[in-house]
Amino acid sequence: MEIRRAFPQDIRELLHFLKMRSKYAILLVFVVSLVIIEKENNFISRVSDKLKQSPQALAEANGTEVSPAPAENGSLASLQELDAAFSQLRSHLHNLTLQLAGDGDPGPRRHILLMATTRTGSSFVGEFFNQQGSIFYLFEPLWHVEKTVTFLPGGASAVGSALVYRDVLKQLLLCDLYILENFISPAPEGHLTPFLFRRGSSHSLCEEPVCTPSAKKVFEKYYCKNRRCGPLNITLAAEACRRKQHVALKTVRVRQLEFLQPLVEDPRLDLRIIQLVRDPRAVLASRMVAFSGKYETWKKWASEGEAPLHEEEVQRLRGNCESIRVSAELGLRRPGWLRGRYMLVRYEDVARAPLLKAEEMYRFAGLPLTPQVEEWIGKNTQAPHDGNGVYSTCKNSSEQFEKWRFSMPFKLAQVVQDACAPAMQLFGYKLASSPAELANRSFSLLEEAQPSWVT
Repeated sequence: MEIRRAFPQDIRELLHFLKMRSKYAILLVFVVSLVIIEKENNFISRVSDKLKQSPQALAEANGTEVSPAPAENGSLASLQELDAAFSQLRSHLHNLTLQLAGDGDPGPRRHILLMATTRTGSSFVGEFFNQQGSIFYLFEPLWHVEKTVTFLPGGASAVGSALVYRDVLKQLLLCDLYILENFISPAPEGHLTPFLFRRGSSHSLCEEPVCTPSAKKVFEKYYCKNRRCGPLNITLAAEACRRKQHVALKTVRVRQLEFLQPLVEDPRLDLRIIQLVRDPRAVLASRMVAFSGKYETWKKWASEGEAPLHEEEVQRLRGNCESIRVSAELGLRRPGWLRGRYMLVRYEDVARAPLLKAEEMYRFAGLPLTPQVEEWIGKNTQAPHDGNGVYSTCKNSSEQFEKWRFSMPFKLAQVVQDACAPAMQLFGYKLASSPAELANRSFSLLEEAQPSWVT
């Protein structure tokens, strides 16, 4: 009877210990316990079967004569109690695992990087992951890093910036959000800041418990739109990141795929990279609207022909297209370190079939597409014509992705085609040979996507 009283207390202590550990420790203990328990049960069952045999059967088996056994066998009772205790422990472990993991196996922790350039639809595609409740999503966290690196004395080279971006990305993917405190201006005080860029674009930063009560007389530059929250507590945000099953980041500030190799090979990460591209003619048309001041020369040249188009501006356009093409070619070559870790996606394909492409991206990431994501896609790809702001993620996607064709002067399209021809050819964007062809709806500027783009 001592065994019967001792085991429940041991079980409670063990369960209390297990609950204090992470999900992965519990799952590991559960699997190991099952193996041990199964071996113990097999042994106990064999011994119990022997003890349950009649004295006559035991005598026959051993070739000896025995005295009649007592009515209550103490050894048998103890073994039965052990068997019951092990069964109870296995049941408790199983229930605890289901409680922590949900209805099904959550699978390994995934890290997703959506890699794009400005005005390629990355905010829209990023919402596919932001809407998933088990994903901790960050919108453009490198914005702060770019501001700091750009204004360093003497500036920073492209390689230097890329290395800084990479190291910050690694820390963020590991839920070390404190790294951002080195770049946010003004610097956070006590790990509190109202200045995290576009905080409201991340559901994880605008839900409990990260959303703390709002504080009076605290100016919040980047606030949660759907609820009032106090300044962002970076400690709470980091804890929320660790509680979520997966992490996803969206950035338009990483161009060189080769610099990400240390992240892909980091054993702490299970990184999947999705490179999003868009027709460079559409990208230029969108940037001329969104960043009007930076493209004043382009607009005047396109509309009036008065101001000359400087060669350095064309070279900058060509350089952007080439950096995107070089990264994509590297990914599509599937080097050993990147095999199964890279996916190329065209925005035009997403716009034409958003749910289908979302399923492909989730399948590539090794995650299930949830009803919440499907519902968001249904609601936000059939927006009214007046709901398509410059920075909106609510699109009438099937009508928007080629809208640029009917407003872009042909001579402007020609400049882009000349500068970006290699990239356009790689991504399957057709060149227009005349103004009529550019504006002809029946003439598709898009070739079929290649199966090889999905690893």
